[in-house]
Amino acid sequence: MADKKLMKGNEALAEAMIRAGCDAYFGYPITPQSEVLEYLAREATNRTGMVVLQAESEVAAVNMIYGAAGAGARVMTTSSSPGMSLMMEGVSYIASAELPCLFANVNRGGPGLGTIQPSQADYFQSVKGGGHGDYKMFVLAPSSVQEMVDFVKLGFDVADKYRTPVMILADGAIGQMMEKVVLFEQMPRPDKNAKTWATTGRADRPVRNYITSLHIQAEKMEEINMRLQAKYRDMEENEVRYQAIDIDDADYILTGFGLGARIAMRAMEMGREKGYKIGLIRPITLFPFPTKIFEEVGSKVKGILDVEMNCGQMVEDVRLSVEGRCPVKFYGRTGGVIPSPEEILEKFEEYFIK
Repeated sequence: MADKKLMKGNEALAEAMIRAGCDAYFGYPITPQSEVLEYLAREATNRTGMVVLQAESEVAAVNMIYGAAGAGARVMTTSSSPGMSLMMEGVSYIASAELPCLFANVNRGGPGLGTIQPSQADYFQSVKGGGHGDYKMFVLAPSSVQEMVDFVKLGFDVADKYRTPVMILADGAIGQMMEKVVLFEQMPRPDKNAKTWATTGRADRPVRNYITSLHIQAEKMEEINMRLQAKYRDMEENEVRYQAIDIDDADYILTGFGLGARIAMRAMEMGREKGYKIGLIRPITLFPFPTKIFEEVGSKVKGILDVEMNCGQMVEDVRLSVEGRCPVKFYGRTGGVIPSPEEILEKFEEYFIK
């Protein structure tokens, strides 16, 4: 039965894994997402038989994910910025092998070891690849604890549908904040044998299943790449998600993702109170990016202000989508600093009003 609870973002994410029928979690603790592993170690095994294992490193964890996903298991890992960097080689292997699995990155400030405060500086890493080769991940950006829950279920569904790694790109603030959430009912763990491509050790197949990311012949590797690109085009056609608020009469648009968009929404409301016709577009899928809605509003509004907790990353995709139809400005705080609605509105007035 679905129920309501007051939960921290990281713990809500972990609870959603259990309820989504996750078979196994392999991870390594790193602030600000360590509560995920702690919650699973306390709650998961006795309730559903889920395997919870602290690996010796992030490199080990991602390769455990690779192996378990190849055997048909529903698997997930979580980390934070430098930990995700260590996983990127494995992510590329998983994408090439076309294995469904779920990652969550609770961003911290960087570059380098950085700080434990929240950031959005891993957009490029998540959306533009991060590892080597022509691959992409399906990327979801939650702006609330409720979406930390909802995107686990959605992420597993998308991963299975497209046989692809999926990323939930959160940040330290959403991971640590507490909000009311509605939890979905417990789901059964999926039947591994239903994944006919998996290496489950069955002897009744006429042809053995092989899973690999190694293809020595160039023509074979090109064939794999073309199949992946067709899959990504299918996602762009069918899986785009965004939130649009008050854009029908808007002269200006604020945009951002995750926590940045949540703060920008308050700045939009404050601007409306001062008589500015401001709307908001929040990309929910960062890949596939909601290009078409930005194309549409770009020819109707006087300007767009992109707000991010980084030095300017998603703004490049906004500008590519708008294609010069209107000015696109950027405002960001970085290193773990969170912008306020007041300073966002002040920057909006500086760019477009004064």
